[in-house]
Amino acid sequence: MSSPKFRDLSFASKSLILIEFLLLLGALPFAVYSNSFINFIEFPSISDDYLLVYSFVFALLNQLTSLALGLYNSKLRVNFRGVIRRVLMCVSVAFFIITIINPLYGQSALPIEILAVASMLSFVFISSFRYLTFQIDFFGFNKRVILVLGAGERASIIERRMRRDVDRQNFSVHGYIIMNGDDEEGIKQETRIDLGGSLVSYSLKHDIDEIVVASDERRNNVPVDELFACKIRGIEITEILDFIERETGQIAVNLIYPSWVIYSNGFASLNHLRNTLDWIFNASMAFVLFTLTWPIMLLTAILIKFDEGISAPIFYTQERVGLDGEPFNIFKFRSMRLDAEKFGAQMSSEDDPRITKIGNFLRKYRIDELPQIYNVMRGDMGFVGPRPERPEFVQGLIKNIPYYNERHNVKPGLTGWAQLKYPYGATEADSLEKLKYDLYYIKHRSFLLDILILIRTVEIVLFGKGR
Repeated sequence: MSSPKFRDLSFASKSLILIEFLLLLGALPFAVYSNSFINFIEFPSISDDYLLVYSFVFALLNQLTSLALGLYNSKLRVNFRGVIRRVLMCVSVAFFIITIINPLYGQSALPIEILAVASMLSFVFISSFRYLTFQIDFFGFNKRVILVLGAGERASIIERRMRRDVDRQNFSVHGYIIMNGDDEEGIKQETRIDLGGSLVSYSLKHDIDEIVVASDERRNNVPVDELFACKIRGIEITEILDFIERETGQIAVNLIYPSWVIYSNGFASLNHLRNTLDWIFNASMAFVLFTLTWPIMLLTAILIKFDEGISAPIFYTQERVGLDGEPFNIFKFRSMRLDAEKFGAQMSSEDDPRITKIGNFLRKYRIDELPQIYNVMRGDMGFVGPRPERPEFVQGLIKNIPYYNERHNVKPGLTGWAQLKYPYGATEADSLEKLKYDLYYIKHRSFLLDILILIRTVEIVLFGKGR
């Protein structure tokens, strides 16, 4: 998802970031001044100016690691125990980094014991504050109140696909206005509004923050003048496609119409420097990753031989569709039985019986993907991009799913936005869902988004969430 600017964040999100920064900012001085009373370790006193700078760096590093592990993701779908586990990891990583840069302060460097106490205090402060946010529903504050213009099929996506509280953390739906031409089978459970008067008056009376245009029949059916009047009175006007894209991190393929694609930003990379340096960046990262993971790959090869016999092949190659629809051979550690496709090509499924014992472990921690480092070095793939599919499936998907071929406008990747948001796909319906995320990535493709995806992929590997 593209990273929003701080000023565009909700009041609740801004408050969370600022309050936690202040808590982190106070952890180090608290540890230093506490030591002056308890005197559990001797070290030369440092000036308040140095302590302020040190505290700022300490707090900033902790918040950056929190950002990296998704603690400021408004749709973090974990329980309180999962949050605490992430906080502990963030504090640990920040402590490791701060001990590396600590000697750079020279005579003003702090003892590692003080840094350790400050890190423990940070964990206690942030964990306690997070517990309070869970108890008082902190993210329920300052939700945008939206009014949906339409109550048919297009509008029903909000009711069907964003029905959970976690999907509506940033907004609440006031109701759906019935429009001419709307499908009667659209909105079924939520409030349908038969608006007889002025849209402007109704919106101002009920403190509407945003109107989402989602009528089924658009031609000569949208009250442009009233929407204009609402706009100049400070009410945000949003098209249903843009609303879904913003709130879910995907593009609703089934709602796309040509004019939206023509006038929307994205879908073509204009960053020529990025395009030029793309292979250099990916190849360099691939080399670094190889130097770090070759012992794991060697151990994996040994385990495969031990599990299935000395004559069992370690790798398997498979043709996939890459950039501009060009085929290439992908390399992976073999995680399925040798006779996995004796009945022809088929998509893998959850709890697939064809997967070997060692294969389940390899897939869970994404180890089976490591040989694709070679594909990255060759330029067949990048680190981030849509996952490449087999030609046997692609032709049918292009025929049955609109805009599916657009995912081949960028180089495929080892990991991608779709893998983070919808990591499992075994049917054509799953392919459609993943396409929605792939198109979002293609539209918002940037270096920062790639870094975010890579960081979250590391989280998946560390917590064994791969499938």
